[in-house]
Amino acid sequence: MVNTNRIPTGVMEELAFTKEEIEELKAAREKPIVFDEDCPETTPERAMKFRRVNPPRAVGERRA
Repeated sequence: MVNTNRIPTGVMEELAFTKEEIEELKAAREKPIVFDEDCPETTPERAMKFRRVNPPRAVGERRA
């Protein structure tokens, strides 16, 4: 994880979204999600077939 307090101001300005990018994000947020043959909507039956990539850990298990 990066400590943002140590990133120089110039780099932070380069990483920040421009006004145009923010407007594009706002416009995209208002549009509905469109499903097609390449990306069909997931049904409950299809969702049950998904397998987790990282299985859940036991409650008492600790990381190193």
